[in-house]
Amino acid sequence: MKYKALLFGSIGTLIESSDIQRTAFNEAFKEAGLDWYWDEQDYRSLLKKSGGTKRVEDFAEKNNINVNASQIRNRKTEIFSSYIIKNKQKLRKSVYEIINFCKKNNIKLSLSTSTTINNVEAIFESLSDQIAKEDFDFIGNKSLVKYEKPNPEIYKVTLEHLNIEASDCIAIEDTEESSQSAINAGIKCIGFPGDFHSDDNFEMCIKKMNVLDQSIFSL
Repeated sequence: MKYKALLFGSIGTLIESSDIQRTAFNEAFKEAGLDWYWDEQDYRSLLKKSGGTKRVEDFAEKNNINVNASQIRNRKTEIFSSYIIKNKQKLRKSVYEIINFCKKNNIKLSLSTSTTINNVEAIFESLSDQIAKEDFDFIGNKSLVKYEKPNPEIYKVTLEHLNIEASDCIAIEDTEESSQSAINAGIKCIGFPGDFHSDDNFEMCIKKMNVLDQSIFSL
């Protein structure tokens, strides 16, 4: 096998999460007494930058309002986590099959995300009838890094933990900016856009796919 590991880069490579995240942000805004409302078009534009706190900060600055962006983001995470636990999610098409292929062929698996621990825990609880944390050789989270994507730090942490070189693995990312994170770490990346990222530019990736298959291991 050409690669020793497959690195899923975010929770959005596992489930369609963008619209749930958007709804959770809007609920957090309402609770904070803000009259903000991010519609689908707004959120598609905001997703061009990684990091929920940064999105809130930028939006507040644009509207000349001082807010506690971290507090809002934390509340949004609580709302998001609660929702996906109560409403069991389904893996994106082809993800279950590619994970099983890796397990059967001794290809290491990683979730190289820099999201919060709460989000990570909620994802695996929501998907407990399909995948488990034990399926993965490494699972990242925000506490392990100082810098968010597109900084390559989380991928460098992944490589160190798995004891492999960048050339030994291939990454799966669902956004243009997050793809740059893998590439900045010297890792080949496949663009696997979700519903809100179908128009992202994945030219820096070796391939853009809507459905994953075993051909990724020969790219």
